[in-house]
Amino acid sequence: MAAVELTAVEGDRQTVIVLGASNVSRGLSRLVATVRSRAASPADLFVAAGHGRAYGVNSRVWMRRLPSILACGLWQSLAKNASEANARPVAVVTDVGNELLYGLGVAQVAGAVREAVQRLADRGVTIAITGLPLASIASVGAIRYRALRTAFVPGCQLPLPMLKEAAEWLDDELRAIAAAVDGTFIEQRGDWYGLDAIHVRRRCIDRLWREVADAWNWPTAARLARASVREWAAIGSRAAETRSLARFMLHTPQPAWRSRDGLRLWLY
Repeated sequence: MAAVELTAVEGDRQTVIVLGASNVSRGLSRLVATVRSRAASPADLFVAAGHGRAYGVNSRVWMRRLPSILACGLWQSLAKNASEANARPVAVVTDVGNELLYGLGVAQVAGAVREAVQRLADRGVTIAITGLPLASIASVGAIRYRALRTAFVPGCQLPLPMLKEAAEWLDDELRAIAAAVDGTFIEQRGDWYGLDAIHVRRRCIDRLWREVADAWNWPTAARLARASVREWAAIGSRAAETRSLARFMLHTPQPAWRSRDGLRLWLY
């Protein structure tokens, strides 16, 4: 099947597709700033993320529920907003592994990621995939794991040794998925992570996005990108297209945010 080039409407615009979970949500304003400083043309960001987000199953954090990344509206939106343009679309697939804590096996998790990546590859997208933070996970002991599991996934019953083994196996699967689509695999550095082992330290988020932009072969920025406080607040207040809050379905028109210089942000 021939690849279909995918970009957004309105001429020379750069389409950026971001699939992830909490690290994407925490670092979204910094990603916006990085894209603005390094993309060659005004950008459209299509983002499926959120705390606890999963690729193949619906997820819940406290009273908020989100559909799986595979089932969310991002894919229909991409098809609806696609048109011919010069800039090749790019994507990053990150924050993989929440499903392990939800009780899914490595094969199921990898299968969902593989499906998402193949959808991107079929559209001619340049793809970067981040691995799991293996060094950070390896440093977790029984007491810290029990505390983290209680705080983030209280229903998780996966023993720590099995989690570490599954993480290594899933990381190998992600490497193979990246290789199969001629994508770039980005290793997660241990010093990027703090006490909770799964969230990138805030001071290291810029480094993560810089490596992603390098994987897309974007030109180096003359200076470090920064979002304004107003942009940070505006982006952080925007919501996904479809979500459930306390069992009430909520819908947010997209794009969720537009900057003054033409950048547009879709959230799913």
